[in-house]
Amino acid sequence: MFATGQASVQKNVTILGSTGSIGVSTLEVLALHPQHFRVFALTALQRVDVLLEQCLRFQPRYAVMVDEPSAGHLQQRLQAAECPTEVLSGRAALEQVAADPETDYVMAAIVGAAGLLPSLAAARAGKRVLLANKEALVMSGQLFMQAVRDNGAELLPIDSEHNAIFQCLPQGRPVPGVARILLTASGGPFRTWSRERMAQVTPRQALAHPNWSMGPKISIDSATLMNKGLEVIEASWLFSLPPAQIEVVVHPQSTVHSMVAYNDGSVLAQLGNPDMRTPIAYALGWPERMVSGVAALDLIAMARLDFEAPDLTRFPCLQLAYEAHARGGYATIALNAANEVAVAAFLNQEIPFMVIPQLVRDVMEWTDSGTPDQLEDIIIQDEASRKAASCWINNKKMQ
Repeated sequence: MFATGQASVQKNVTILGSTGSIGVSTLEVLALHPQHFRVFALTALQRVDVLLEQCLRFQPRYAVMVDEPSAGHLQQRLQAAECPTEVLSGRAALEQVAADPETDYVMAAIVGAAGLLPSLAAARAGKRVLLANKEALVMSGQLFMQAVRDNGAELLPIDSEHNAIFQCLPQGRPVPGVARILLTASGGPFRTWSRERMAQVTPRQALAHPNWSMGPKISIDSATLMNKGLEVIEASWLFSLPPAQIEVVVHPQSTVHSMVAYNDGSVLAQLGNPDMRTPIAYALGWPERMVSGVAALDLIAMARLDFEAPDLTRFPCLQLAYEAHARGGYATIALNAANEVAVAAFLNQEIPFMVIPQLVRDVMEWTDSGTPDQLEDIIIQDEASRKAASCWINNKKMQ
C-alpha cells in the first residue's frame, strides 16, 4: 500500500511492450493497486493472443499493434468480445499513445532500438518515463536527457541495477562525495566456462539465465556481458558520471542489485530478491513505496554473497562498451546496432556465440568518432551500422 495520506487520484499508465517480460510484470504490479492506477494503453508487435487477454482484463483505452495485419486480427476479436478498447496500428501509434495528453506514466519496455522514438516522444511530452529500454540512452543519451530537462519529464530507471543506484542516491541524483558506482552483474550462464567451451555454446544454453526471467535478446546480452556494457553507458547518462567512475562487479547471487561508494568510505547497497516487480513498483510509487508482490529477502537463507571482477578476455563485449562510450555517440549507436544484428544471427544459428564481439568490434572500427545532435543523424547511423553488420555476416557465410 501507499503511505497514508498519498493522493488517491488515478494515474493513467501506458505500457510500451506490454507482452514482454517487463510489460507483464508491470501489469501484475498495477493489478495490486487498481485504486491508484488505470491502464490507458497497451502496445505489442504482433502477439495477438497475449495482447487480447490483457485488453480483456484491463480494458485500456487503446491497444497498439505495430504489425498491421495483427492489429486487424486483434480488432476483430475485441469486437467479438464486446471490448471497447480502440485498436491502433503502426509505429507512429506508439508515439501517439506515449505522448497522449491523458497519459501520466509511460513504461518504456520495448526492447532494442525500436523503443527509442516512443520513449523520446514520452520524454518530450513531459511524462513520467519508467525507462526499461536502455538502448534509448545508448543511442541518444545527450538528446534524450536534454528532452527530459527541457520538458519537465521525470525519468526513473527500471533496470534493477540503475533502480538500485537511484535508491542509493539522495533523491535519486548524484551529489558531491560520490566516488563511484558499482554495477553488479550475475555473470550469466557461462561465468565459469572456459573460452574453448564457450565456443560451442548453443542458443538454448545462452537463453538459460541462472537468476532472471527475461526475453531472448536481453538473455543473450547477459550471457555475453554486453547487457552490462550497455548499462555502463546508461548509468553514465542517468547519473552524470564518466565511465571511469562506473565499475562492474560480478555478483552471482543477484541479491545486491548495485552499490554507490562515497568518498568517506561508505558504500550504500540495495538488496532484494531478483524480481523485476520490485524496481517497477518503486518507480510507479516514487517517492512513496508500495507493495510489489515480491517476497521479502531472507538473508539467513541466502547465507553468502560473492563478488569478483569480470573477465574481459572471455567477455570482451563489456570492454567494447567502455571503448564505444569514450569515442562518442556514433560509436555507441554502432555498438548497439551491430549487437542487435549479431544476437539475432546467433539465435538463428548463423554465427557462433564467440563471434558476436568480433562482429561488434569490426562495425565499431568502421564508425566515426563524435556524437550526433540530431535525431535524423542517429537514425542514419543506426541503419548504416545494421547494414554493415548484415554485410559482415554475409561475407562470413561466403568464406
